[in-house]
Amino acid sequence: MDAHDRPLRKQLASILAWEDAHVGFEHAVADLSVANRGTVPPGGTHSVWQLVEHLRLAQRDILEFCIDPAYRERQWPDDYWPATPAPPDDAAWSNSLAEYAKDRQALADLAGDSSIDLFAAIPHGNGQTYLRELLVVAAHGAYHIGQIVLVRRALGEWNG
Repeated sequence: MDAHDRPLRKQLASILAWEDAHVGFEHAVADLSVANRGTVPPGGTHSVWQLVEHLRLAQRDILEFCIDPAYRERQWPDDYWPATPAPPDDAAWSNSLAEYAKDRQALADLAGDSSIDLFAAIPHGNGQTYLRELLVVAAHGAYHIGQIVLVRRALGEWNG
């Protein structure tokens, strides 16, 4: 890592999981009852499961876009949202949380990889840079994590 970009890379890696300005993902989903994972609150549009799975799918898509030269664009919205409001079982819930964390770490590792020029266009993209994609993941995550908190508040299951 060059001395001039080390602070940027460190900040990018940490922004994906920080809780400096808002609740982090792990806190937002912690101790949620099984019954409320798939509950859409009155007047709401999504359950916590739908938001969690959407975050996972979108983050995975961006990771694959960044690292896979054979990347194929997905169909919006079908490939980015789960078909049902509730997870099929506890294993699906646990797997989604674990995969989200794993992919987030892979993106943090990408941010810290000095062999990648953050300002370079992704070779198989249309001008998008690695920096742009990392910032999209961070902003998208912050937005939907906030929605998770709002859904939990509406369900009376938030003590944050």
